Amino acid sequence: MLRLAAFADEIAPALDAQIEYCLGNGVRAIELRGVDGINVLDFDDALQARIKDALAANGMSVVSIGSPIGKIRIDEPFAPHFERFKHAVALAEFFHAPFVRIFSYYPAQGESHRELLTKHRDEVMRRMRAKADYAAAHTPMLVHENEANIFGEHPTECLDLLRTVNSPKLKAVFDVAKFVVAKDGPLPAWHLLKPFVVHIHIKDAQMSDGTVVPAGQGDGHIPEILRDAYAGGYRGYLSLEPHLSVAGQFQGFPGPGLFATAATALKAVCAAQQIPLSQR
Repeated sequence: MLRLAAFADEIAPALDAQIEYCLGNGVRAIELRGVDGINVLDFDDALQARIKDALAANGMSVVSIGSPIGKIRIDEPFAPHFERFKHAVALAEFFHAPFVRIFSYYPAQGESHRELLTKHRDEVMRRMRAKADYAAAHTPMLVHENEANIFGEHPTECLDLLRTVNSPKLKAVFDVAKFVVAKDGPLPAWHLLKPFVVHIHIKDAQMSDGTVVPAGQGDGHIPEILRDAYAGGYRGYLSLEPHLSVAGQFQGFPGPGLFATAATALKAVCAAQQIPLSQR
């Protein structure tokens, strides 16, 4: 069976509301990114303890620390960012989360994505390898997410990164919609990267204009990808990061109602593909 997770801060800032609507939609694991408008890396000890106790009391868990690590320019200092990274790993251990989400750096000031891939490739690899080496002595696995304009925006770049670092502590998050928005074919991207994928983010998008839509309603080939993933032995999480919004056509901050829309759409896709979802 596969399990549902979610970026619960897309439902509401307040922890109680996040828990309520996750449970109401059959989601028992969260990607911890923000509570009360505070980023996960900036939680104080009291807030960390409150979150951990509230989740435990409701039979919920943290699947990943949804950190922004790696979302800085490649020419920004590494040392202070590495300290933030180590804090993200410590948080994952505190919350017993198996994953820490990371990214792979934006271009230097005034430079292009192509210059990031060529001029700064070695520095990207050095930084990513340093994080993987640090993770080797710790429990959580690092999961790299494809993202617009970072080194790992496109599938071949992600593959280069994962093969070059070549660490059992660095694997991939597969974010379907971001490959659509990047004008990559999601199915070829999936087949290229699936040996490294340990976590899947669920949102769909339209290739024509990048509009984000519920699962199965865009050009992400989510039914085919999930069918192939399950047949190939994937038994991890499907994590809702729907980016739906009342204010725009399925974009931005969803709130409880559109979060339910996103969850329902994903459940329908799984049912149609005969993919069982765990209720635990």
